[in-house]
Amino acid sequence: MIDFDEELDLCGLACPLPTLRASKALAGMESGQVLHVIATDPGTAKDIPAFIKNSGNELLELKEEEGKFYYLLKKK
Repeated sequence: MIDFDEELDLCGLACPLPTLRASKALAGMESGQVLHVIATDPGTAKDIPAFIKNSGNELLELKEEEGKFYYLLKKK
């Protein structure tokens, strides 16, 4: 597992809230910092990677385990 600077638990929230909250959290971070996001909405598997690509940030990891989605997002 990659070390991260902040963790955001978005379990139980439906799209677009997880993507919006991840975006807000990244905006408050410094370049190079890593955000660990946990979500349960399957829509985040498409929405968060698309947001990261469009925002110029970096998706370090995406995995799913037992109905939860885990993301490591790096602020550029």
